[in-house]
Amino acid sequence: MQKKYDHPVNVKSKNRILREMISSKDLSFLMESHNALSAKIAENAGFSGLWASGLTISASLGLSDRNEASWTQVLDVAEFMADHVEIPILLDGDTGFGSYLNVMRLVKKLCQKGISGVCLEDKVFPKMNSFIGEKQELIAIDDFCSKIKAAKDTQLDEDFVLVARTEALISGRGMLEALQRAEAYHEAGADAILIHSKKSDASEIIEFSNEWAERSPLIIVPTKYYSTPTELYRDLKISTVIWANHSLRASVVAIENITKKIYDTQSISEVEQDIVSLQDLFY
Repeated sequence: MQKKYDHPVNVKSKNRILREMISSKDLSFLMESHNALSAKIAENAGFSGLWASGLTISASLGLSDRNEASWTQVLDVAEFMADHVEIPILLDGDTGFGSYLNVMRLVKKLCQKGISGVCLEDKVFPKMNSFIGEKQELIAIDDFCSKIKAAKDTQLDEDFVLVARTEALISGRGMLEALQRAEAYHEAGADAILIHSKKSDASEIIEFSNEWAERSPLIIVPTKYYSTPTELYRDLKISTVIWANHSLRASVVAIENITKKIYDTQSISEVEQDIVSLQDLFY
């Protein structure tokens, strides 16, 4: 179980908690959530912060992770999450859903709805999930820096967190460009850098982290290099690990198993012991 904070729980203190987590020398973890129920489950498990995942929110709405869900639909889901937990939420904001003007509108509404931070990535809008296809197009560095500056100028609380995510490695641009982009985003005002990789090992993360040398907090998403020991991330001085899609993926398996059993047996007598009680849903 992670550290609990003594701040009174309100929007400003949630923002402060997220900033402290990301800025801390201790490794922090954000658990994926895609609705209020999964958010509450993660909070009850002990997590101190949540990742509102664009992929899993889209999937739970029956949509693909290609910006098919509008920013207002994503915001509605995140607001339900924020209303039901006392821990901060970092929203997967994709590309900001358009230009720097769209980013300004998004950040303003996130602050008003009690979301503690947003992660923006440097792909073109509409975006496609990082693990689909090869060499996805990135926007120009200056254009993405304009989005970062617009977000920081718009935020309503100084502790609201802006994470800049570079897809340079995902898109096959190489380590040098990844570092150049990260440095530019850091200089533009990003509070943390998220470096993404789709390799099955952590070699790119190790190299980037060593070159980055703790210039600012570094965040990773080890979906593909899942077998890497967490202790390595501590050794690399990684700030935060995002477990990015596992709540939804686990629920799909559970729902498939139970519904198939009910279909096959034409009965619910054999599944009652494997599902949550009705009373637990009435919290």
